[in-house]
Amino acid sequence: MLNLSGINGLTRKCCTSGTLVVLMVCTAGYALPVLADDTQTLPEVEVVGVTPVHGVGLPKDKVPTNVQSATSADLERSQNLDLTGFARNNLGSVNINDAQDNPLQPNVLYRGFTSSPLLGTPQGISVYLDGMRFNEAFGDIVNWDLLPESSIASINLISGANPVFGLNTLGGALSIQSKNGFTDPGHSLEAYGGSFGRVVTSLESGANNGTLGYYLNVRYFNEDGWRDASPSNAVNFFTTLSWRHANDSLDLHISHGNTDLIGNGVQPLSVLASDRASIFTSPDQTKNDMTLVNLEGAHWFTDKFQTSGNIYYRTTDTHTANGDTTDFNTNTAVLLDDDGNPVLDQNGNSIPSTFDAVFHQTVTDSETFGGTLQATLLLPLFSHDNQFIAGVGYDRGLSDFNSSTEAATLLADRSTAASGLSIPSVASDAGTTSRTASAYFTDAFSITKDLTLSVSGRYNDTKITLSDSTGDINGSHSFSRFNPAAGLTWQFIPGVNFFGGYSESSRAPTPVELTCSDPTAPCFLPNAFVADPPLKQVVAESFEGGVRGSVFGSVNYTVDVFHTTNIDDILFQCTGGGTCTTGFFANAGDTRRRGFELGLNGVQGKARWFLNYSYVDATFESNFTESSPNHPNAAADSTIQVVSGDRIPGIPKHNVKLGADYALTPSLSIGGDVVYNSDQVLFGDEANQLKPLDGYAVVNLHGNYVINKHITAFASIENLFDTDYETFGILGEPDDVPFPPFSSITDPRMASPGVPFGGWVGLKISL
Repeated sequence: MLNLSGINGLTRKCCTSGTLVVLMVCTAGYALPVLADDTQTLPEVEVVGVTPVHGVGLPKDKVPTNVQSATSADLERSQNLDLTGFARNNLGSVNINDAQDNPLQPNVLYRGFTSSPLLGTPQGISVYLDGMRFNEAFGDIVNWDLLPESSIASINLISGANPVFGLNTLGGALSIQSKNGFTDPGHSLEAYGGSFGRVVTSLESGANNGTLGYYLNVRYFNEDGWRDASPSNAVNFFTTLSWRHANDSLDLHISHGNTDLIGNGVQPLSVLASDRASIFTSPDQTKNDMTLVNLEGAHWFTDKFQTSGNIYYRTTDTHTANGDTTDFNTNTAVLLDDDGNPVLDQNGNSIPSTFDAVFHQTVTDSETFGGTLQATLLLPLFSHDNQFIAGVGYDRGLSDFNSSTEAATLLADRSTAASGLSIPSVASDAGTTSRTASAYFTDAFSITKDLTLSVSGRYNDTKITLSDSTGDINGSHSFSRFNPAAGLTWQFIPGVNFFGGYSESSRAPTPVELTCSDPTAPCFLPNAFVADPPLKQVVAESFEGGVRGSVFGSVNYTVDVFHTTNIDDILFQCTGGGTCTTGFFANAGDTRRRGFELGLNGVQGKARWFLNYSYVDATFESNFTESSPNHPNAAADSTIQVVSGDRIPGIPKHNVKLGADYALTPSLSIGGDVVYNSDQVLFGDEANQLKPLDGYAVVNLHGNYVINKHITAFASIENLFDTDYETFGILGEPDDVPFPPFSSITDPRMASPGVPFGGWVGLKISL
């Protein structure tokens, strides 16, 4: 039977021929009409949504880029905590920087481009959930803690600077489709627990009567954390109400998430050598509260003309609390600022220098809304099969940001005790409005039945308005650009499909970057904003080519090379702070990411397996002066000189993933994976003068036992051999902490330790 999973379209009667039109019109999740006995059975075809609103997709062998896909079954089989854990252990060219060292707050890197929940991190991957842009308006961040893995039906990770996916698609796009009552009927309750006091439960229920359907998912996560003073919890609610008709579909998605996460981040390497659970300063807390409503639908006017789209509304309230050492001068009776003036509290009184720490708090209230409308035409062009999609999109974000800082005392356990004495001179607020209007198209033209030409483009027009209560921040910044792409696919012979092309995409500076780009007035991320000079938008130019297919009947392969240059890349330049949290954003010239990918996977008998290898050479391509006050070789003005060819921090050159699952019996299966990442340069050492962070390999295991048709037991182990490793490194100021051993540390290298050995067991009850 023809399998067209991944298309978010409607059931249409299909012709019996194997034409491209048939592949694009038939959709998954619906029973195909009964075919006559003499009808030819078509082979299984994997279809990819090539636009943010999936609508009518394309067979994978007609997409001129590398596409990695996974289903809910793949995610469940891997038994990872969430989507980011699955990507880390299974998807090629993906690695994780645990800058916060919280399991729900990782920086996810794909080909050296980042998608992160941390404000100020340059975002290079766009993320879409059911056609809705999931990147937040304030900083373009992605809150992974608000994406429960148990509600995901499928994902596509699409490589390259695909312009159709809009802003931030510098290195790739992640498109996520959620479950509904038609794709995932049934009811289940799952619970597991084990190491680090972790307890995870999820309840899901879905059903349909052929016309109406519902899906409900509730997930609860709680753990003490394996590091000191690092508890976290998250509650996520997701539901979809669906309607299906002969020519129409509607899905109303409603989601709410409430999370309280503590990630205490980096620690000096010399301290980690003796106590990996220890922390530098605390707390570092993030609370997110999100509610979203997203309505998506599609309508077939004829067998060759479909319209689809979505409208959404989302609110996200984020509260952060951060305890840190103070940057004020404490060598006199009262605290002094950089100009030698006394630091005053809210009552105008000088603050005693006994307060050797600060307690920062921020509140960010954001509203985002918008939508996309697109049309698909499947009419032949010059008697050749052709798929043409055109769409328009609009996204608007309103954000209010407020920060406050109190004088505090650093306790012996490195936690901070707030005094109630606020410091108005470093408090700040900002109101931002961001608006992006866009129009896009993509066309797949079959030159022959085996050769397909794809062309696409998108015009983005972005306007960002900034203001604050003092009038110091008042500005309007506009960015616009048309980004093109073109590519070819060629089905050379059965099992050999060549693909390649060129693409461009761009990202506008975020409100966070625009309000913190003056080197003479650095900001504490993300607490202090000032009126700053404008930044240029980043433009990615990407080439990609490769071959994919299958051999020996059951082994799938992909071999791919890529070369992406970021023009006018934006970087954060550190000017101080115990963990390098004070600085400014600047255009630092061009950067380049180029590399090679090999992917293999297959099913042989009772075993399924995969192997992914990637080589990513990520370098600066412009000479520039980097502010790095914690670098041991910094000049008198606290700078280092970066030259073309120096490696970009945080990106390992070599990444290997090997995994397999084997059914020992019809009821018992076991599996595991090995993840290897080579060394990476520390942030703050952009000049590559210091020893990199060591590479590492981690082994993970999982298994499940089907007790009966309703009950399944499962177990997983992370870091089987309890390997000591670090995923993120930065240069800091350990001696800012006035207690031994920190006060005598001269090595500025700090890192986030990787998770030690952990094991979990659980049960799933299905009805």
